[in-house]
Amino acid sequence: MVALEPLVPPFVPVLLAALVIPFLGRRAGHVLGIVATGVVVPYVWLSPTGAHLPVALFGFDAVLYNVDAFSTLMGLVFGFIGAVGVLYSWYSEADSLQTAFALSYVGTSLGAVFGGDWLSLIFFWELMAVTSTLLVWHYGGRAVRAGYRYAILHGIGGTLLLGAVIWHYVEVGSFLFTASEGIAGPVAPILAAIGIGVNVGFVGLHAWLPDTYPRPHIAASVFLCVFTTKTGVYGMYRAFPEGQLAIAYMGGIMAVFGATMALFQNDMRRLLSYHIQSQVGYMIAGVGIGTTLAQAGAMAHVFNHILYKGLLFMTAGVVIYRTGTESLKKLGGLGREMPLTAAAFTVAALSIAGFPLFNGFVSKGIVIAASHYDFAEGPLYVGGRTTLEWLLLVGGVGTFMSFIKFGYYAFFHGEHEGSVADANVGQSVAMVSVAALCVFFGVVDSALFALLPFDVTSEAVVSHAYVTYTVDHIVEGVALAVAGLVGFVLVKKPLSRVKRVPDVDSLYNPAMLYGSRLLVVGTTELYAAVDRVAVRTTQVAHGVVTDPRSALARLGGREPTRLTADIGTSIVLVTLVLAVTVVVLLM
Repeated sequence: MVALEPLVPPFVPVLLAALVIPFLGRRAGHVLGIVATGVVVPYVWLSPTGAHLPVALFGFDAVLYNVDAFSTLMGLVFGFIGAVGVLYSWYSEADSLQTAFALSYVGTSLGAVFGGDWLSLIFFWELMAVTSTLLVWHYGGRAVRAGYRYAILHGIGGTLLLGAVIWHYVEVGSFLFTASEGIAGPVAPILAAIGIGVNVGFVGLHAWLPDTYPRPHIAASVFLCVFTTKTGVYGMYRAFPEGQLAIAYMGGIMAVFGATMALFQNDMRRLLSYHIQSQVGYMIAGVGIGTTLAQAGAMAHVFNHILYKGLLFMTAGVVIYRTGTESLKKLGGLGREMPLTAAAFTVAALSIAGFPLFNGFVSKGIVIAASHYDFAEGPLYVGGRTTLEWLLLVGGVGTFMSFIKFGYYAFFHGEHEGSVADANVGQSVAMVSVAALCVFFGVVDSALFALLPFDVTSEAVVSHAYVTYTVDHIVEGVALAVAGLVGFVLVKKPLSRVKRVPDVDSLYNPAMLYGSRLLVVGTTELYAAVDRVAVRTTQVAHGVVTDPRSALARLGGREPTRLTADIGTSIVLVTLVLAVTVVVLLM
């Protein structure tokens, strides 16, 4: 293989394309977008491990382009799915400005994963929040409010991570990753875990996912489902390269919670959004376990998840594009009308559920193996399986149930009224390309292993050499599928009667809305009251100086009462505004 010296970081051509595309014709702009993202794949592949580009950023030592096994894997899949996403956008009637916003999102994500220091990472991390918000807002309508809530949450998360980075710098005197093993200091790891936890969808911090991703254009959702959460997993690894017990368990809880909430959804993209949280839970569990086997599994699952989740959003997008319908309750029988889309969905569903011969089976199996061999037994050690292992397995059953529901109601149940066209040529090429890789990496698992940061097949590298296709693994994968099928049959009728199941955003969205409104109104009213007090005080003082007798006569009347009322109002408003401010900050 010929190695190329990295002349510029790979985010540069992508961001330059994003700047140019709005001024080109739609066809030329999308062709440029495909090329700009597509060339990232060979560029990253040919860049030698260890290559880096040191710079001074804001007066500090930084590395804008750092090549190691982790960043290379992220760059390869980011570049590929970015090119496929632009192709899908072109044939899904996305306008040039939306695609420009999408490419700016891809470029800032590449900047985050190739940064060799915390300063570069947080710089691009915050830009990701901006570019992804613009991508959501561009669609208008309900996406505007969802984008506002998205921006607020990611602003809070980014601020916490920035605080962690500053604390880390105070502790070690450098932003470079090489200066310490992970984020340093007694408080910085907590701030980092919560700040990054927003991006990866920790339970309780996750509601922006199902709130935001169903709102924008169908092509925008393909980009959104990829970059924020997976960059978050990468950031979590950088912060905790040796793992962390609580983070591992949070990953297991995410796997179960996300799959459970997905089962209650009838909006296709909302269901898929909850499953982002569930699948990211496996990655976070791997990062939390912290061993070489677990970290390799986490990164393998990042890689595979980007493929099958992008494919799932593409198939859902084609259904919406052709039918104009988001709800599974209003669909049915589309398998006969849209056979290619149904086939692509089936590949993606079997991949995300971890069925043998599909890529999810390979990567999910590595993480589950790490939870079995490399992790503490925990309080629910039953049948020779650890507590975390059971959480991941239960999440797997929930995943099968959710996608049996999706496929049943969208493609196989009943008959669709009228004729519906299948995916167009560009959408078909995009879906088939990704579906082929889902199968390829499931069958030829060695191709995936070659991309991982650690050799999972070598006992010299990992605690337990991993073999994908053993009898036990295959039986386990099939058993989860059977359990999911039986589970869906049992809950199908009760589920049909369930309407909207509230999530935590039902509490904090109104609290944030009315709390911020009260804060604004309280502040303006406070200013008005203080202004009245100041004016009255000045008038009284002026009167006492210029005409003491008349001023004292007025003060003997009702004027002091008004003055006292204004002062009392000011005190009450000050107290109220301070109280609201404290509550909002604590939230």
